[in-house]
Amino acid sequence: MKSVTVRNVTIGKGRPKICVPLVAATAEGILTEAKGLLDVPADIVEWRADWYENALEKEKVLKVAESLRRVLGEKPLLFTLRTEKEGGEKALPAEEYIELNLAVVESGFVDLIDIELFTAGEEGARVIEAAHKAQVKVIMSSHDFFKTPSREAMTGRLQKMQQMGADIPKLAVMPQSKRDLLALLEVTLEMSEALECPIITMSMSSIGMVSRLVGETFGSALTFGAVGQRSAPGQPGARELAEVLEMIHRNLEC
Repeated sequence: MKSVTVRNVTIGKGRPKICVPLVAATAEGILTEAKGLLDVPADIVEWRADWYENALEKEKVLKVAESLRRVLGEKPLLFTLRTEKEGGEKALPAEEYIELNLAVVESGFVDLIDIELFTAGEEGARVIEAAHKAQVKVIMSSHDFFKTPSREAMTGRLQKMQQMGADIPKLAVMPQSKRDLLALLEVTLEMSEALECPIITMSMSSIGMVSRLVGETFGSALTFGAVGQRSAPGQPGARELAEVLEMIHRNLEC
């Protein structure tokens, strides 16, 4: 499996990297949260911009992104505007979604960007091309908060993301049973061996919690941990997550 290096973090090598979301509603709150993460075991910080009260105002978004860049220093910054239909806080037309993400990519303030496969559609390829020109890595994502799709559907989504040029395909699904969790883990193992890039997968809610812990075994290269408010169901605390991942990593090495 290929790895992706962002600043000083290599995704796809060693233990799964930990990404911590910022979910404050105000610019002041976002920056305060970011400063509080500097002593947290987080490899990457995700700004969930859809929680920001001015998320649809491009200039204000870019101003916060610039401030975050200064606060975080060399810690990689992932920009995510999660749409309402994929579990986020904002609903907006696809055209506005594309243009806002392009502006963020071209700003030079972020290291990675999350682009939703179904929201962006074929225009996602344009964002990916612009991101790569700006030396920004792309996580292309698909979220299903109601069910776990068939194995064929999950496999197809991850393959489609790679075909479109994404650096890291991401898939998050909702389990209705433990068998759904097993299906997601099976797809993760298969695709981590078949694709030419790192992948991120997770099964949400308490049933799927284990999927956030066993990425090093099954092939998911990054997982999300919270500090304070969680941005998705079943998300563990970042400090506890770091301890568990390190324990698993040490024992796998043995």
